[in-house]
Amino acid sequence: MAYMNRLGIWGEGTPFREFSDFIQAVERRGVGAMEIVAMDMKLRGMYIARQLSFSGVTFKIDEVLLSQEYVKMYNKSVKLWVSARERFQQAADLIDAEQRMKKSMWGQFWSAHQRFFKYLCIASKVKRVVQLAREEIKNGKCVVIGLQSTGEARTLEALEEGGGELNDFVSTAKGVFQSLIEKHFPAPDRKKLFSLLGIDLTAQSNNNSPRDSPCKENKVKKRKGEEISREAKKARKTGGLAGSSSDESESESDASDNEESDNESSKFLSSGDDDDFNPFRDESSEDDEDDPWLIRKEHKKNKEKKKKKSIDPDSIQSALLASGLGSKRPSCFTSTVGTTTSSTNTSANSNTNSSFVTSQDAVERAQQMKKELLDKLEKLAEDLPPNTLDELIDELGGPENVAEMTGRKGRVVSNDDGSISYESRSELDVPVEILNITEKQRFMDGDKNIAIISEAASSGISLQADRRAKNQRRRVHMTLELPWSADRAIQQFGRTHRSNQVTAPEYVFLISELAGEQRFASIVAKRLESLGALTHGDRRATETRDLSRFNFDNKYGRNALEIVMKSIVNLDSPMVSPPPDFPGDFFKDVRQGLIGVGLINVEDRSGILTLDKDYNNIGKFLNRILGMEVHQQNALFQYFSDTLNAVIQNAKKNGRYDMGILDLGSGDEKVRKADVKKFLTPGYSTSGHVELYTISVERGMSWDEATKMWAEQTGPDDGFYLSLQIRNNKKTAILVKEVNPKKKLFLIYRPNTGKQLKLETCADLKKKYKKVPSEDALPHWLEQYNSSADTCTHAYWSVFVL
Repeated sequence: MAYMNRLGIWGEGTPFREFSDFIQAVERRGVGAMEIVAMDMKLRGMYIARQLSFSGVTFKIDEVLLSQEYVKMYNKSVKLWVSARERFQQAADLIDAEQRMKKSMWGQFWSAHQRFFKYLCIASKVKRVVQLAREEIKNGKCVVIGLQSTGEARTLEALEEGGGELNDFVSTAKGVFQSLIEKHFPAPDRKKLFSLLGIDLTAQSNNNSPRDSPCKENKVKKRKGEEISREAKKARKTGGLAGSSSDESESESDASDNEESDNESSKFLSSGDDDDFNPFRDESSEDDEDDPWLIRKEHKKNKEKKKKKSIDPDSIQSALLASGLGSKRPSCFTSTVGTTTSSTNTSANSNTNSSFVTSQDAVERAQQMKKELLDKLEKLAEDLPPNTLDELIDELGGPENVAEMTGRKGRVVSNDDGSISYESRSELDVPVEILNITEKQRFMDGDKNIAIISEAASSGISLQADRRAKNQRRRVHMTLELPWSADRAIQQFGRTHRSNQVTAPEYVFLISELAGEQRFASIVAKRLESLGALTHGDRRATETRDLSRFNFDNKYGRNALEIVMKSIVNLDSPMVSPPPDFPGDFFKDVRQGLIGVGLINVEDRSGILTLDKDYNNIGKFLNRILGMEVHQQNALFQYFSDTLNAVIQNAKKNGRYDMGILDLGSGDEKVRKADVKKFLTPGYSTSGHVELYTISVERGMSWDEATKMWAEQTGPDDGFYLSLQIRNNKKTAILVKEVNPKKKLFLIYRPNTGKQLKLETCADLKKKYKKVPSEDALPHWLEQYNSSADTCTHAYWSVFVL
């Protein structure tokens, strides 16, 4: 908007001199300011934003319970990740890794950490999705299941490792962890590094003097101890010569967006000749025609091989430093490059020899840590869930019953004999390029009643109950994995809610009991509200009423998180009490858990606890607590939620809470205009002004209205009730109406607040109230109704002692 000066929102004669002033004012006031700007622009005819009505659309959040087996598996994963974090730190210290390598390593670590637990969260909901899908199909509806990622890259890696064969469904979570350890664990592979530098250790070792034999023997021992099959498949270390320095917080926030590109990072190939390393080539690619590296090699083949040049030790040392191998120059470089050494340098050489052995021991220990981690992961892999997409298709009847619209080229299927195999998605008469369109048509024709769509199929495909389609069943859109972006969320929701539809869809958001998964709902809720405020002048325009309770990323949430974190490390007093049902010492256990995920740091020498620099970052907090045991993260999140509620209550008491746009007069409320004030607006024409209304809202129910409603009731338990408890010599009178006879749920009307939103069960109702004739309820009803006009509820029930 910076170039839109003619809008007249900023500039001369307006409240904002520059565009920057306008932006700062909006950012300072948040979503409420966005709503006001959008409404003002629409009012003056500057801005039009239309969208399809959400009339008839239903939204439901289904909270999925966790099984005991799942909780055990999750807690095992947490312990392995805590152990892995310690090993990564120890190995980086052992090899004296430089700061740039550490920054890259931790960025990759926390990015993989988030993706791993995100896959576990999604896996916890698969059984519930399958159950709901089968129920909806029986009810005559059809189902659309929304995912974002397919896990194809991990499947292809496992397929390559298995030589093209699979014994079971591939675990995407395991693939993420394994890829992190193999590619980014700080244990340098010396053979590959020497090969990259062009050092022929075999040729040089033949010319070594006897005093260099310890170095040679150590290299031989190392080679014997390595596993040749794994060595051939090891991925290139990102923290090495080509290491990237990604910021930790950036990698966390963009983890899902960059997942596929990260999964397909090129692998490192090397041999004795430095020209064999091809940075342009992807091992999975078979098309080498346009490979600039191969063209370059073809030219070199026509030339005579030149004698290998001697390498400057300083350049080798700088390369080693860049790859994080340490600050000491290995003695082998000094002894092999220098061909003439005087007797005066013998003592110096022996010192460097010992330093090299020490450095080599450190690398050996780091390699051992890496191997131990991989072994532990293999044990855990037996319990880790398989790829969500493959499992869903298998549980819902296989590819014959499920229309898959994703970007992947193949899938893992279960055969009739119980074996597992990988097959291409292409069919004899349908190539992969148009397979999604073909699957979509099968779904719209009613040949398949279940569709699974990923991000690749979240635009350009219509799956609504179209009047022109054969399949006009009502769509039930289940969101198994929420996207990071609000735009992507709306794109995917829009596949089943479009014009010319017979019936509006039902949306079901599945969220597990894991507190850390609130992160994914939180970010979508926040961005959907912002999008609605910007485009329609109402943060609720994008129909986020059900998701709004998950939006913690606001000023109140950040304030509450700061109080929570400081109270845990004893820097501040708690605002609320910890959860009473937590088994053990809440603050001690949670403090230990937060140390394990890096939100609390422990000073090495003093042992003093310090908070991470981004300790009040909501996104980072919700990301990291995924790495805590289930009971810990749920208790911590409950403590955070209670603190947030207390912060909001204080803001409301002080009159500083941003309520946004409120609907007045809805339901049984009666709105009365009390006063109007007009203010002229500078910078506009004389007709431009702002009006400030003072209104009163009446929510109560008079006795006449109550008796009229009571006369229409027919249920045996309908009627007037009085409370069993007496406060200040007064009883509460209520009117009860049964709304769900099967579940025995009742709607309650009160004299001071009218209709209540929460439904009461029959058992709870009879615990607190007893049914009475209307004449018995009359005096209590009138007394509370009349007093509510000028007395708050607390004052009405309070007992004053002089």
